[in-house]
Amino acid sequence: MTRGSSHTVVAVAGAAIVSLAAIAWAGQTGPAERPPMADTTFTNVQVLKGIPVNEFMESMGIFTASLGVGCDYCHVSEAGGSWARYADDNAKKRTARRMLLMMSAINRDSFGGRQVVTCYTCHRGGNRPKVTPSLAALYGASSPEEANDVIAPAPGATSADAVLDKYIRALGGAERLAGLTSVAAKGTYKGYDDTEKYPLEVFAKAPGQRTTIVHARDGNRTTTYDGRTAWTAAPSTERPVPVLALAGGDLDGVKLDAELSFPARMKMALRNWRVGFRTTVEDRDVEVVQGTSAGGTLATLYFDVQSGLLVRLVRYADSRVGRIPTQIDFSDYRDVSGVKMPFRWMSTWLDGRSTIELTDVKVNVPIAPVTFGKPGLANAK
Repeated sequence: MTRGSSHTVVAVAGAAIVSLAAIAWAGQTGPAERPPMADTTFTNVQVLKGIPVNEFMESMGIFTASLGVGCDYCHVSEAGGSWARYADDNAKKRTARRMLLMMSAINRDSFGGRQVVTCYTCHRGGNRPKVTPSLAALYGASSPEEANDVIAPAPGATSADAVLDKYIRALGGAERLAGLTSVAAKGTYKGYDDTEKYPLEVFAKAPGQRTTIVHARDGNRTTTYDGRTAWTAAPSTERPVPVLALAGGDLDGVKLDAELSFPARMKMALRNWRVGFRTTVEDRDVEVVQGTSAGGTLATLYFDVQSGLLVRLVRYADSRVGRIPTQIDFSDYRDVSGVKMPFRWMSTWLDGRSTIELTDVKVNVPIAPVTFGKPGLANAK
């Protein structure tokens, strides 16, 4: 597992057990842990100051996705396993800083500070923006553009309430779902650049607690959420901050995923529900429903028209340099104690994708409270 693959645990952990339980959620008391800031954790941060480390790291993902390059495009190739060398300055970093300042100025002066222009606006997967229009793109059989992040409501479409109610019935019904109090699952995890599958454990307990652990050869990748604070932990060889408290869009995304893990409360997890035009996912007709969390996270859910089951979730985290999408595809629904649960999900994010396959799921089992606490350094050795 490389530095890129560890992000999947963050992305998947929140939505890993969507549909597994319908349990009432309640936030935990006590202050949340203050996340570390990028400019106090790293050296030579000159433009992206005042943002949490997790947002700073994901900004790097926006850069690589927008330009179609890897980390070593800007960071010196000699850095190897030395995080300190990643701070070394060079001409490409200086250019990137100028581009960020230019982008901020355009949004400020032309769009009232709204984030309309990002790196991806001009680069679209190339390290140099195109100057000349492409005749091949104009007249060739190019692939269609993806739908906008914010969907347009479809006149006369099925109501969001009807779509969500059908989903609850498809899982087994509200009464049966309400009887679940905990879930303990085992399975395998395989990152996009992994050569083997690693053992995986997922734990969930009411109210709103979840932990995901990937047992890799060089150390565990752990994501925990105690109902208020979320942490991720990974070996120091994989990222510069081994145990990291999440903040901003990532934290709000984990909170949203915790709510969506409890389908009976799904209607309350988001607001401003709207239903878009039907589309297809893997050749299946799907209803498209979208809402916004209390923290501002946008989420789009795709439900199979025939079965009513959730087949895709896309949520977006805002950042200083652009909106960060995370997509989770659910499949292989199986019956567990009268409730249908997805045994396979694939997560796609800016740096790649991963697949989780469950092999054993138990419900209403005791789970020690410490399971959902802050991971220790021993877990990220």
